[in-house]
Amino acid sequence: MTSRGTPVTGAAGGPVRHVPVLLPEIIDALAPRENGTYIDGTFGAGGYTRALLESAECIVLAIDKDPEAISAGRGLEAESGGRLTLVQGAFGDMADIAAANGISRADGIALDLGVSSMQLDQGMRGFSFQSDGPLDMRMSQAGPSAADAVNSLAERDLARVIRVLGEERRARAIARAIVAAREERPIARTGELADIVTRVLGRRHDDKKHPATRTFQALRLYVNGELDELVAGLLAAERLLGEGGRLVVVTFHSLEDRIVKRFLAARAGKAARPSRHAPVSAAPERQPSFALLHRRAVTPGADEIKRNPRARSARMRAGVRMGTPPFPAEAEGLGVPKLSVNSM
Repeated sequence: MTSRGTPVTGAAGGPVRHVPVLLPEIIDALAPRENGTYIDGTFGAGGYTRALLESAECIVLAIDKDPEAISAGRGLEAESGGRLTLVQGAFGDMADIAAANGISRADGIALDLGVSSMQLDQGMRGFSFQSDGPLDMRMSQAGPSAADAVNSLAERDLARVIRVLGEERRARAIARAIVAAREERPIARTGELADIVTRVLGRRHDDKKHPATRTFQALRLYVNGELDELVAGLLAAERLLGEGGRLVVVTFHSLEDRIVKRFLAARAGKAARPSRHAPVSAAPERQPSFALLHRRAVTPGADEIKRNPRARSARMRAGVRMGTPPFPAEAEGLGVPKLSVNSM
């Protein structure tokens, strides 16, 4: 599972429950400046936003799908003296949200992907197999849930979701077991699903991950449409950032990281060159729209991982917006998995 932080108290804006991973590195990459405008597309418990407000006399627009996150952040919004605006919504819609709040250009955009520790630790949200709860996983608390997926998707479609989005090699066996179990009674609890997957895969003592990790990841990504939203968010950020603006993205698994890496590489002119045997395109070569801030992904140090084991899989990538036009708004070549699945 992923995480946007670890418990802490005494931060600005009153006691809070979490602080994001790689916080110093993220703020350094964003380089907040006086009178700048910043967008925190994944507000969570407010760690990035709080640090931005403390680092410079700037304006922050913070977005989160989760109504509980927005409600919990109202105190910080009130204390910000008008410098913080909180909006419930999807960061993939940040261009429209920004326009609705009078923002046409941003100096920095931060995206911390995945599910927060706050959500993981609430068994009633259904994100984790660590504590039994309703099989929900909806970040927005609206629409079809993970229970709807496991109880309604055809076996073939369920296997495809688990294999593609969870990168689970034994997806077909897991899907077969889920379908057999739901014929007895609907699967309604996280503990039930975790037990089904564990019976299929067994418990390996040399594997640090719980056997159900990949299956839960797949369902969460599917239910929330997270990869499509990531692409939409990256494309929106490219259009919103002014020259010199910074885009900083933290991912927690390979599917997300691959998309971010390819997006920034292509827009920095670092994408793989076509074969010399390939036909020559008549289209003019595009000017880079980003410069890479780091050659490789930035990862947490040993001390941070010791303090917060959930940070171990975090990867941060960042780019600086050039003064050139944005690339066409398309997802081709970004490594977004293709899912041919009948809707729930």
